[in-house]
Amino acid sequence: MKKLFKISAAAAMIGVLALAASGCGGGSSKKANVTNEMVKFGVTNFADNLDPADNFFSWVVMRYGLGECLVKFDNKMNATPWLADKWSISDDKLTWTFHINDKVKFSNGDKLTAEIAKESLERTFKLSNRAQSIFQYAEIKADGQNLIIKTKNPTPSLPGMLADPLFIIIDTKVKDRDIKKQGPICTGPYAVKTYSKAKAVMVANPNYWDGAVPFKNAEIPTIDDPNTRAMALQKGEIDFAINIAAGDLQLFKDKAKYNISEIASLRTVLAQINMNEGKPLHDPKVRAALIQCLDRVTYNKVLLKDTFIPGKAPVPPSLDYGFDQLKDPNAYNPENAKKLLAEAGWKDTNGDGYVDKNGKNLEIDFVFYSGRAELPLYAEATQADAKKIGIKVNMKNVDYNVLDPMRQKGQFDLIISNILTANTGDPEVYLNWYWKSNINGSQPQNSTGYSNPKFDALSDKLAVEFDPAKRRQYMIEMQQILLDDGVALFFGYPKTNMVSKAGLVNANIYPADYYWLTKDIAPKN
Repeated sequence: MKKLFKISAAAAMIGVLALAASGCGGGSSKKANVTNEMVKFGVTNFADNLDPADNFFSWVVMRYGLGECLVKFDNKMNATPWLADKWSISDDKLTWTFHINDKVKFSNGDKLTAEIAKESLERTFKLSNRAQSIFQYAEIKADGQNLIIKTKNPTPSLPGMLADPLFIIIDTKVKDRDIKKQGPICTGPYAVKTYSKAKAVMVANPNYWDGAVPFKNAEIPTIDDPNTRAMALQKGEIDFAINIAAGDLQLFKDKAKYNISEIASLRTVLAQINMNEGKPLHDPKVRAALIQCLDRVTYNKVLLKDTFIPGKAPVPPSLDYGFDQLKDPNAYNPENAKKLLAEAGWKDTNGDGYVDKNGKNLEIDFVFYSGRAELPLYAEATQADAKKIGIKVNMKNVDYNVLDPMRQKGQFDLIISNILTANTGDPEVYLNWYWKSNINGSQPQNSTGYSNPKFDALSDKLAVEFDPAKRRQYMIEMQQILLDDGVALFFGYPKTNMVSKAGLVNANIYPADYYWLTKDIAPKN
Protein backbone atom coordinates (compact mmCIF):
# COMPACT_ATOMS: atom_id res chain seq x y z
CA MET A 1 0.00 0.00 0.00
CA LYS A 2 1.30 3.43 -0.87
CA LYS A 3 2.07 5.85 1.95
CA LEU A 4 1.42 9.10 0.13
CA PHE A 5 -0.10 11.23 2.88
CA LYS A 6 2.12 13.77 4.56
CA ILE A 7 -0.59 15.44 6.57
CA SER A 8 -2.98 14.87 9.46
CA ALA A 9 -6.40 13.45 10.16
CA ALA A 10 -8.91 15.73 11.77
CA ALA A 11 -9.62 19.21 10.55
CA ALA A 12 -7.63 21.92 12.30
CA MET A 13 -10.03 24.80 12.72
CA ILE A 14 -8.77 28.37 12.73
CA GLY A 15 -7.83 29.37 16.24
CA VAL A 16 -6.90 25.88 17.41
CA LEU A 17 -3.40 26.89 18.39
CA ALA A 18 -4.70 29.76 20.46
CA LEU A 19 -7.13 27.43 22.19
CA ALA A 20 -4.34 24.97 22.78
CA ALA A 21 -2.16 27.62 24.33
CA SER A 22 -4.88 28.78 26.70
CA GLY A 23 -6.68 25.53 27.45
CA CYS A 24 -4.21 22.73 26.82
CA GLY A 25 -0.84 24.23 27.57
CA GLY A 26 1.49 23.38 30.37
CA GLY A 27 0.97 19.63 30.34
CA SER A 28 -0.79 17.47 32.89
CA SER A 29 -0.13 17.43 36.58
CA LYS A 30 -1.00 13.74 36.55
CA LYS A 31 1.71 11.20 35.86
CA ALA A 32 1.94 9.39 32.56
CA ASN A 33 1.92 5.94 34.14
CA VAL A 34 -1.21 3.79 33.84
CA THR A 35 -2.25 0.87 36.03
CA ASN A 36 -4.19 -2.21 35.03
CA GLU A 37 -7.22 -1.16 37.13
CA MET A 38 -8.65 1.32 34.64
CA VAL A 39 -7.97 2.82 31.24
CA LYS A 40 -9.87 5.86 29.95
CA PHE A 41 -10.30 6.39 26.24
CA GLY A 42 -11.69 9.57 24.63
CA VAL A 43 -13.67 8.87 21.46
CA THR A 44 -16.24 10.08 18.99
CA ASN A 45 -19.40 8.01 19.13
CA PHE A 46 -22.43 7.94 16.86
CA ALA A 47 -24.18 4.81 18.17
CA ASP A 48 -27.50 5.11 19.97
CA ASN A 49 -27.36 1.42 20.81
CA LEU A 50 -25.10 -1.63 20.58
CA ASP A 51 -26.98 -3.87 18.16
CA PRO A 52 -24.37 -4.64 15.46
CA ALA A 53 -27.11 -5.13 12.87
CA ASP A 54 -28.49 -1.62 13.40
CA ASN A 55 -27.21 1.24 11.21
CA PHE A 56 -23.37 1.30 11.35
CA PHE A 57 -23.35 0.71 15.12
CA SER A 58 -21.29 -2.47 14.71
CA TRP A 59 -18.25 -0.22 14.30
CA VAL A 60 -18.65 0.95 17.91
CA VAL A 61 -19.20 -2.64 19.09
CA MET A 62 -15.82 -3.54 17.61
CA ARG A 63 -14.03 -0.30 18.45
CA TYR A 64 -14.83 -0.74 22.14
CA GLY A 65 -13.26 -4.20 22.29
CA LEU A 66 -16.59 -5.99 22.57
CA GLY A 67 -17.12 -7.72 19.23
CA GLU A 68 -14.93 -9.72 16.86
CA CYS A 69 -15.36 -11.14 13.36
CA LEU A 70 -14.30 -14.36 11.69
CA VAL A 71 -11.57 -12.41 9.87
CA LYS A 72 -9.59 -9.24 10.59
CA PHE A 73 -7.25 -6.94 8.67
CA ASP A 74 -3.57 -6.48 9.41
CA ASN A 75 -1.79 -3.15 9.00
CA LYS A 76 -1.46 -3.76 5.25
CA MET A 77 -5.17 -4.55 4.85
CA ASN A 78 -4.57 -8.26 4.32
CA ALA A 79 -7.36 -10.53 5.54
CA THR A 80 -5.99 -12.64 8.42
CA PRO A 81 -7.49 -15.24 10.78
CA TRP A 82 -9.45 -14.17 13.84
CA LEU A 83 -12.38 -16.25 15.11
CA ALA A 84 -11.82 -18.46 12.08
CA ASP A 85 -8.27 -19.81 12.18
CA LYS A 86 -8.21 -20.88 8.52
CA TRP A 87 -10.33 -21.02 5.39
CA SER A 88 -10.40 -22.49 1.91
CA ILE A 89 -12.40 -22.18 -1.31
CA SER A 90 -13.75 -24.89 -3.57
CA ASP A 91 -12.66 -25.40 -7.18
CA ASP A 92 -15.91 -23.90 -8.48
CA LYS A 93 -15.16 -20.66 -6.52
CA LEU A 94 -18.58 -20.76 -4.85
CA THR A 95 -18.11 -22.64 -1.58
CA TRP A 96 -15.95 -21.33 1.24
CA THR A 97 -15.11 -23.29 4.38
CA PHE A 98 -14.13 -21.34 7.50
CA HIS A 99 -12.82 -23.36 10.43
CA ILE A 100 -13.87 -21.88 13.78
CA ASN A 101 -11.03 -21.69 16.29
CA ASP A 102 -11.73 -24.29 18.99
CA LYS A 103 -10.36 -21.98 21.71
CA VAL A 104 -12.94 -19.24 21.25
CA LYS A 105 -15.46 -18.61 24.00
CA PHE A 106 -18.00 -15.88 24.53
CA SER A 107 -17.83 -13.64 27.59
CA ASN A 108 -20.50 -15.80 29.27
CA GLY A 109 -18.36 -18.92 28.84
CA ASP A 110 -20.31 -20.43 25.92
CA LYS A 111 -18.10 -22.01 23.28
CA LEU A 112 -18.24 -20.50 19.81
CA THR A 113 -19.45 -23.19 17.44
CA ALA A 114 -19.92 -23.09 13.71
CA GLU A 115 -23.66 -23.38 14.34
CA ILE A 116 -23.71 -20.21 16.45
CA ALA A 117 -21.57 -18.40 13.85
CA LYS A 118 -24.08 -19.49 11.20
CA GLU A 119 -27.02 -18.18 13.23
CA SER A 120 -25.22 -14.91 13.92
CA LEU A 121 -24.59 -14.27 10.22
CA GLU A 122 -28.18 -15.20 9.38
CA ARG A 123 -29.40 -12.73 12.00
CA THR A 124 -27.33 -9.99 10.39
CA PHE A 125 -28.77 -10.71 6.94
CA LYS A 126 -32.28 -10.72 8.39
CA LEU A 127 -31.95 -7.38 10.18
CA SER A 128 -29.60 -5.35 7.96
CA ASN A 129 -30.34 -4.47 4.35
CA ARG A 130 -26.66 -3.54 4.05
CA ALA A 131 -25.57 -7.18 4.34
CA GLN A 132 -27.09 -8.13 0.99
CA SER A 133 -25.21 -5.26 -0.66
CA ILE A 134 -21.89 -6.71 0.55
CA PHE A 135 -22.38 -10.31 -0.57
CA GLN A 136 -25.20 -12.75 -1.24
CA TYR A 137 -25.22 -16.35 -0.12
CA ALA A 138 -27.09 -19.35 -1.42
CA GLU A 139 -26.57 -21.40 1.75
CA ILE A 140 -24.83 -21.27 5.11
CA LYS A 141 -24.39 -24.48 7.07
CA ALA A 142 -22.36 -25.87 9.94
CA ASP A 143 -20.41 -29.12 9.86
CA GLY A 144 -18.69 -29.62 13.20
CA GLN A 145 -16.46 -26.57 13.60
CA ASN A 146 -16.55 -25.84 9.87
CA LEU A 147 -18.73 -22.95 8.75
CA ILE A 148 -19.59 -23.47 5.09
CA ILE A 149 -20.79 -20.52 3.05
CA LYS A 150 -21.96 -21.08 -0.51
CA THR A 151 -22.28 -17.79 -2.38
CA LYS A 152 -24.69 -17.16 -5.23
CA ASN A 153 -21.81 -16.02 -7.42
CA PRO A 154 -18.02 -16.28 -7.17
CA THR A 155 -17.02 -13.78 -4.49
CA PRO A 156 -13.25 -13.19 -4.52
CA SER A 157 -13.21 -10.88 -1.49
CA LEU A 158 -15.43 -12.90 0.85
CA PRO A 159 -12.86 -13.17 3.69
CA GLY A 160 -12.38 -9.40 3.63
CA MET A 161 -16.12 -8.88 3.49
CA LEU A 162 -16.53 -10.99 6.62
CA ALA A 163 -14.05 -8.66 8.35
CA ASP A 164 -16.54 -5.80 8.09
CA PRO A 165 -17.87 -5.11 11.63
CA LEU A 166 -21.39 -5.69 10.36
CA PHE A 167 -20.55 -9.41 10.57
CA ILE A 168 -19.50 -9.43 14.23
CA ILE A 169 -20.30 -12.82 15.74
CA ILE A 170 -22.68 -12.75 18.72
CA ASP A 171 -23.99 -15.52 21.00
CA THR A 172 -27.37 -16.30 19.46
CA LYS A 173 -28.17 -18.78 22.25
CA VAL A 174 -28.79 -15.82 24.57
CA LYS A 175 -32.47 -14.93 24.18
CA ASP A 176 -33.24 -12.87 27.30
CA ARG A 177 -30.90 -9.91 26.77
CA ASP A 178 -31.71 -6.41 25.54
CA ILE A 179 -28.94 -6.19 22.96
CA LYS A 180 -29.60 -2.56 22.14
CA LYS A 181 -29.15 -1.37 25.74
CA GLN A 182 -26.88 -4.03 27.25
CA GLY A 183 -24.93 -5.00 24.17
CA PRO A 184 -24.62 -8.47 22.67
CA ILE A 185 -22.63 -11.30 24.24
CA CYS A 186 -19.47 -11.37 22.16
CA THR A 187 -15.96 -12.79 22.12
CA GLY A 188 -13.85 -9.63 22.54
CA PRO A 189 -11.50 -8.77 25.41
CA TYR A 190 -14.08 -6.52 27.07
CA ALA A 191 -17.75 -6.82 27.98
CA VAL A 192 -20.35 -4.15 28.65
CA LYS A 193 -21.01 -2.97 32.19
CA THR A 194 -23.07 0.08 31.22
CA TYR A 195 -23.63 1.86 27.94
CA SER A 196 -25.03 5.18 26.82
CA LYS A 197 -24.13 7.33 23.87
CA ALA A 198 -22.39 9.68 26.33
CA LYS A 199 -20.23 7.05 28.01
CA ALA A 200 -19.53 3.33 27.96
CA VAL A 201 -18.06 1.41 30.88
CA MET A 202 -16.46 -1.91 29.95
CA VAL A 203 -15.07 -4.72 32.10
CA ALA A 204 -12.52 -7.41 31.31
CA ASN A 205 -13.99 -10.51 29.68
CA PRO A 206 -13.18 -13.30 32.19
CA ASN A 207 -13.39 -15.93 29.44
CA TYR A 208 -11.31 -14.18 26.82
CA TRP A 209 -9.80 -16.73 24.47
CA ASP A 210 -6.79 -14.84 23.06
CA GLY A 211 -4.55 -14.02 26.02
CA ALA A 212 -4.75 -11.94 29.17
CA VAL A 213 -6.98 -8.87 29.16
CA PRO A 214 -4.74 -5.96 30.20
CA PHE A 215 -7.28 -3.80 32.07
CA LYS A 216 -9.92 -4.72 34.62
CA ASN A 217 -12.07 -1.77 33.55
CA ALA A 218 -12.28 0.62 30.62
CA GLU A 219 -14.14 3.91 30.68
CA ILE A 220 -14.97 5.40 27.28
CA PRO A 221 -16.43 8.92 27.37
CA THR A 222 -17.78 10.43 24.19
CA ILE A 223 -15.89 13.65 23.43
CA ASP A 224 -16.96 14.60 19.94
CA ASP A 225 -14.91 17.79 19.65
CA PRO A 226 -11.27 16.96 18.77
CA ASN A 227 -9.89 19.98 20.60
CA THR A 228 -11.75 19.02 23.76
CA ARG A 229 -10.29 15.52 23.46
CA ALA A 230 -6.84 17.10 23.30
CA MET A 231 -7.50 19.11 26.44
CA ALA A 232 -8.79 16.03 28.28
CA LEU A 233 -5.63 14.13 27.38
CA GLN A 234 -3.40 17.04 28.41
CA LYS A 235 -5.19 17.29 31.76
CA GLY A 236 -4.87 13.57 32.42
CA GLU A 237 -8.63 13.03 32.36
CA ILE A 238 -8.16 10.29 29.75
CA ASP A 239 -5.25 7.98 28.92
CA PHE A 240 -5.56 7.95 25.15
CA ALA A 241 -7.70 9.49 22.44
CA ILE A 242 -8.67 8.98 18.84
CA ASN A 243 -8.14 11.63 16.16
CA ILE A 244 -6.58 14.60 17.90
CA ALA A 245 -6.89 17.67 15.65
CA ALA A 246 -3.80 18.28 13.56
CA GLY A 247 -3.22 21.69 15.08
CA ASP A 248 -3.07 20.10 18.52
CA LEU A 249 -0.67 17.27 17.69
CA GLN A 250 2.33 19.47 18.39
CA LEU A 251 1.23 19.53 22.05
CA PHE A 252 2.02 15.81 22.29
CA LYS A 253 5.48 15.73 20.69
CA ASP A 254 7.24 15.04 24.02
CA LYS A 255 7.95 11.31 23.73
CA ALA A 256 8.62 11.08 27.46
CA LYS A 257 4.96 11.90 28.03
CA TYR A 258 3.06 10.78 24.94
CA ASN A 259 2.96 8.41 21.99
CA ILE A 260 1.52 9.46 18.63
CA SER A 261 0.38 6.78 16.18
CA GLU A 262 -0.48 8.35 12.84
CA ILE A 263 -1.08 6.79 9.42
CA ALA A 264 -2.52 7.46 6.00
CA SER A 265 -6.22 6.81 6.25
CA LEU A 266 -8.35 5.00 3.72
CA ARG A 267 -11.01 7.68 3.94
CA THR A 268 -12.57 10.12 1.50
CA VAL A 269 -14.72 13.07 2.52
CA LEU A 270 -17.41 13.33 -0.13
CA ALA A 271 -20.86 14.72 -0.66
CA GLN A 272 -23.24 12.57 -2.67
CA ILE A 273 -25.29 14.47 -5.24
CA ASN A 274 -29.00 13.76 -5.60
CA MET A 275 -29.62 13.67 -9.33
CA ASN A 276 -33.12 12.21 -9.35
CA GLU A 277 -35.65 13.61 -11.79
CA GLY A 278 -37.06 16.90 -10.51
CA LYS A 279 -34.02 17.69 -8.35
CA PRO A 280 -32.00 20.82 -9.23
CA LEU A 281 -28.81 18.76 -9.68
CA HIS A 282 -30.46 16.34 -12.12
CA ASP A 283 -29.03 18.47 -14.96
CA PRO A 284 -25.41 17.35 -15.62
CA LYS A 285 -24.41 20.92 -16.53
CA VAL A 286 -25.63 22.19 -13.17
CA ARG A 287 -23.74 19.40 -11.38
CA ALA A 288 -20.60 20.20 -13.32
CA ALA A 289 -21.00 23.92 -12.56
CA LEU A 290 -21.31 23.23 -8.84
CA ILE A 291 -18.22 21.02 -8.75
CA GLN A 292 -16.17 23.45 -10.86
CA CYS A 293 -16.96 26.42 -8.64
CA LEU A 294 -15.49 24.78 -5.51
CA ASP A 295 -11.89 25.70 -4.70
CA ARG A 296 -10.98 22.43 -3.02
CA VAL A 297 -7.25 23.19 -3.05
CA THR A 298 -7.80 26.29 -0.93
CA TYR A 299 -10.23 24.51 1.41
CA ASN A 300 -7.57 21.96 2.27
CA LYS A 301 -4.45 24.10 2.17
CA VAL A 302 -5.78 27.23 3.87
CA LEU A 303 -8.98 26.49 5.78
CA LEU A 304 -7.79 23.06 6.92
CA LYS A 305 -4.15 24.16 7.11
CA ASP A 306 -2.79 21.40 4.87
CA THR A 307 -4.27 18.68 7.06
CA PHE A 308 -6.08 17.04 4.13
CA ILE A 309 -5.03 16.37 0.55
CA PRO A 310 -7.37 18.14 -1.91
CA GLY A 311 -10.02 15.81 -3.26
CA LYS A 312 -10.32 14.60 -6.83
CA ALA A 313 -11.33 10.93 -7.10
CA PRO A 314 -13.50 8.47 -5.15
CA VAL A 315 -10.53 6.46 -3.80
CA PRO A 316 -7.78 8.25 -1.84
CA PRO A 317 -4.14 8.27 -2.96
CA SER A 318 -3.20 6.13 0.05
CA LEU A 319 -4.59 3.20 -1.93
CA ASP A 320 -3.01 2.19 -5.24
CA TYR A 321 -6.01 2.56 -7.53
CA GLY A 322 -4.83 5.02 -10.17
CA PHE A 323 -5.23 8.34 -8.36
CA ASP A 324 -2.54 10.11 -10.38
CA GLN A 325 -3.71 8.81 -13.75
CA LEU A 326 -7.38 9.69 -13.26
CA LYS A 327 -8.56 12.85 -15.06
CA ASP A 328 -10.90 15.30 -13.34
CA PRO A 329 -13.09 17.00 -15.97
CA ASN A 330 -14.54 19.27 -13.30
CA ALA A 331 -11.40 20.80 -11.79
CA TYR A 332 -11.74 24.29 -10.32
CA ASN A 333 -12.94 26.70 -13.01
CA PRO A 334 -15.51 29.22 -11.68
CA GLU A 335 -15.76 31.18 -14.92
CA ASN A 336 -16.64 28.05 -16.87
CA ALA A 337 -19.09 27.14 -14.10
CA LYS A 338 -20.99 30.39 -14.77
CA LYS A 339 -21.12 29.56 -18.50
CA LEU A 340 -22.49 26.10 -17.77
CA LEU A 341 -25.30 27.55 -15.66
CA ALA A 342 -26.18 29.98 -18.45
CA GLU A 343 -26.19 27.15 -21.00
CA ALA A 344 -28.58 25.25 -18.72
CA GLY A 345 -30.92 28.24 -18.71
CA TRP A 346 -30.09 29.63 -15.26
CA LYS A 347 -29.63 33.42 -15.11
CA ASP A 348 -30.05 36.10 -12.45
CA THR A 349 -33.07 37.93 -13.85
CA ASN A 350 -34.01 39.93 -10.75
CA GLY A 351 -30.59 41.02 -9.49
CA ASP A 352 -30.80 39.21 -6.13
CA GLY A 353 -27.44 37.51 -6.68
CA TYR A 354 -28.89 34.06 -7.39
CA VAL A 355 -29.62 32.51 -10.76
CA ASP A 356 -33.20 31.60 -11.49
CA LYS A 357 -35.35 29.85 -14.06
CA ASN A 358 -39.11 30.07 -14.49
CA GLY A 359 -39.27 32.45 -11.54
CA LYS A 360 -37.50 30.11 -9.12
CA ASN A 361 -34.01 30.46 -7.69
CA LEU A 362 -31.49 27.63 -7.98
CA GLU A 363 -31.39 26.36 -4.37
CA ILE A 364 -29.88 23.16 -2.98
CA ASP A 365 -30.01 21.64 0.50
CA PHE A 366 -26.66 20.53 1.95
CA VAL A 367 -27.06 17.97 4.76
CA PHE A 368 -24.10 17.55 7.14
CA TYR A 369 -23.29 16.61 10.72
CA SER A 370 -20.77 18.32 12.97
CA GLY A 371 -19.25 15.31 14.75
CA ARG A 372 -16.23 15.58 12.44
CA ALA A 373 -14.70 19.04 12.47
CA GLU A 374 -14.01 19.18 8.73
CA LEU A 375 -17.59 18.52 7.60
CA PRO A 376 -19.23 21.85 8.57
CA LEU A 377 -16.16 23.64 7.26
CA TYR A 378 -16.47 22.01 3.84
CA ALA A 379 -20.21 22.71 3.83
CA GLU A 380 -19.72 26.38 4.70
CA ALA A 381 -17.02 26.75 2.04
CA THR A 382 -19.35 25.17 -0.52
CA GLN A 383 -22.08 27.61 0.42
CA ALA A 384 -19.73 30.58 0.01
CA ASP A 385 -18.26 29.51 -3.35
CA ALA A 386 -21.60 28.43 -4.79
CA LYS A 387 -23.02 31.87 -4.00
CA LYS A 388 -20.29 33.43 -6.18
CA ILE A 389 -21.80 31.76 -9.26
CA GLY A 390 -25.40 32.30 -8.16
CA ILE A 391 -26.33 29.00 -6.50
CA LYS A 392 -28.01 29.24 -3.10
CA VAL A 393 -26.93 26.51 -0.67
CA ASN A 394 -29.12 25.93 2.40
CA MET A 395 -27.23 24.31 5.29
CA LYS A 396 -28.91 21.50 7.26
CA ASN A 397 -27.01 20.31 10.34
CA VAL A 398 -28.39 16.96 11.56
CA ASP A 399 -27.50 14.31 14.11
CA TYR A 400 -25.40 11.47 12.71
CA ASN A 401 -28.10 8.93 13.57
CA VAL A 402 -30.54 10.45 11.09
CA LEU A 403 -27.94 10.93 8.36
CA ASP A 404 -28.11 7.41 6.95
CA PRO A 405 -31.94 7.23 6.97
CA MET A 406 -32.02 10.59 5.17
CA ARG A 407 -29.49 9.26 2.66
CA GLN A 408 -31.51 6.13 1.97
CA LYS A 409 -34.72 8.14 1.58
CA GLY A 410 -33.07 10.66 -0.74
CA GLN A 411 -33.92 13.60 1.55
CA PHE A 412 -31.10 15.84 0.35
CA ASP A 413 -29.48 17.56 -2.59
CA LEU A 414 -25.99 17.16 -1.13
CA ILE A 415 -25.15 14.91 1.82
CA ILE A 416 -21.61 14.73 3.20
CA SER A 417 -19.78 11.91 4.97
CA ASN A 418 -16.25 10.89 5.90
CA ILE A 419 -16.20 7.41 4.39
CA LEU A 420 -13.88 4.43 4.76
CA THR A 421 -13.25 3.38 1.16
CA ALA A 422 -11.80 -0.10 1.72
CA ASN A 423 -14.01 -1.51 4.47
CA THR A 424 -13.69 -5.01 3.04
CA GLY A 425 -10.01 -4.77 2.04
CA ASP A 426 -10.39 -2.95 -1.27
CA PRO A 427 -12.80 -0.32 -2.68
CA GLU A 428 -15.20 -2.74 -4.41
CA VAL A 429 -18.03 -2.58 -1.86
CA TYR A 430 -17.64 1.17 -1.35
CA LEU A 431 -17.90 1.89 -5.09
CA ASN A 432 -20.95 -0.35 -5.37
CA TRP A 433 -22.70 1.04 -2.30
CA TYR A 434 -22.74 4.60 -3.48
CA TRP A 435 -22.92 4.35 -7.27
CA LYS A 436 -24.06 0.96 -8.57
CA SER A 437 -27.64 1.07 -9.82
CA ASN A 438 -30.08 0.68 -6.94
CA ILE A 439 -32.40 -1.92 -8.42
CA ASN A 440 -35.24 -2.92 -6.08
CA GLY A 441 -33.25 -1.72 -3.07
CA SER A 442 -30.10 -3.66 -3.96
CA GLN A 443 -27.89 -0.65 -3.12
CA PRO A 444 -29.75 1.31 -0.43
CA GLN A 445 -26.86 3.76 0.03
CA ASN A 446 -27.40 4.94 -3.57
CA SER A 447 -30.63 6.89 -3.46
CA THR A 448 -29.19 9.58 -5.76
CA GLY A 449 -30.77 8.24 -8.93
CA TYR A 450 -27.34 7.63 -10.44
CA SER A 451 -27.21 4.71 -12.85
CA ASN A 452 -24.68 4.02 -15.58
CA PRO A 453 -24.71 0.72 -17.53
CA LYS A 454 -20.97 0.89 -18.21
CA PHE A 455 -20.22 1.31 -14.51
CA ASP A 456 -22.56 -1.58 -13.64
CA ALA A 457 -20.97 -3.83 -16.27
CA LEU A 458 -17.50 -3.20 -14.83
CA SER A 459 -18.86 -3.82 -11.33
CA ASP A 460 -20.28 -7.15 -12.47
CA LYS A 461 -16.91 -8.15 -13.93
CA LEU A 462 -15.13 -7.06 -10.75
CA ALA A 463 -17.49 -9.10 -8.59
CA VAL A 464 -16.25 -12.40 -10.03
CA GLU A 465 -12.65 -11.51 -10.87
CA PHE A 466 -9.94 -13.10 -8.72
CA ASP A 467 -6.89 -11.65 -10.54
CA PRO A 468 -5.60 -8.63 -8.51
CA ALA A 469 -4.27 -6.73 -11.55
CA LYS A 470 -7.58 -7.01 -13.40
CA ARG A 471 -9.51 -6.04 -10.29
CA ARG A 472 -7.36 -2.94 -9.90
CA GLN A 473 -7.89 -1.92 -13.54
CA TYR A 474 -11.67 -2.36 -13.30
CA MET A 475 -11.79 -0.09 -10.24
CA ILE A 476 -9.70 2.58 -11.98
CA GLU A 477 -12.07 2.54 -14.95
CA MET A 478 -15.09 2.70 -12.64
CA GLN A 479 -13.69 5.78 -10.94
CA GLN A 480 -13.12 7.55 -14.26
CA ILE A 481 -16.76 6.98 -15.21
CA LEU A 482 -17.84 8.53 -11.92
CA LEU A 483 -15.63 11.56 -12.48
CA ASP A 484 -16.89 12.01 -16.03
CA ASP A 485 -20.50 11.84 -14.80
CA GLY A 486 -19.94 14.34 -11.95
CA VAL A 487 -21.52 12.08 -9.33
CA ALA A 488 -20.17 13.64 -6.13
CA LEU A 489 -18.09 16.35 -4.50
CA PHE A 490 -14.80 14.75 -3.47
CA PHE A 491 -13.49 17.22 -0.90
CA GLY A 492 -10.36 15.68 0.60
CA TYR A 493 -8.45 12.80 2.16
CA PRO A 494 -7.35 12.81 5.82
CA LYS A 495 -4.87 11.05 7.99
CA THR A 496 -5.95 9.36 11.20
CA ASN A 497 -4.24 9.17 14.58
CA MET A 498 -4.31 7.81 18.09
CA VAL A 499 -2.47 9.66 20.87
CA SER A 500 -1.72 8.03 24.21
CA LYS A 501 0.14 8.60 27.43
CA ALA A 502 3.65 7.17 27.47
CA GLY A 503 2.40 4.84 30.19
CA LEU A 504 0.51 2.85 27.55
CA VAL A 505 1.94 0.51 24.93
CA ASN A 506 0.50 -0.62 21.61
CA ALA A 507 -2.07 2.16 21.32
CA ASN A 508 -1.76 2.07 17.55
CA ILE A 509 -4.14 3.14 14.83
CA TYR A 510 -4.83 0.75 11.95
CA PRO A 511 -5.75 1.60 8.34
CA ALA A 512 -9.12 -0.08 8.90
CA ASP A 513 -10.22 2.06 11.81
CA TYR A 514 -12.31 -0.64 13.44
CA TYR A 515 -9.65 -1.60 15.95
CA TRP A 516 -9.43 0.96 18.75
CA LEU A 517 -9.58 -0.61 22.22
CA THR A 518 -7.80 -3.90 21.56
CA LYS A 519 -6.30 -6.70 23.63
CA ASP A 520 -2.84 -5.34 22.84
CA ILE A 521 -3.23 -1.91 24.44
CA ALA A 522 -1.75 -2.35 27.90
CA PRO A 523 0.07 -0.57 30.76
CA LYS A 524 3.77 -0.11 30.18
CA ASN A 525 5.79 -2.40 32.45
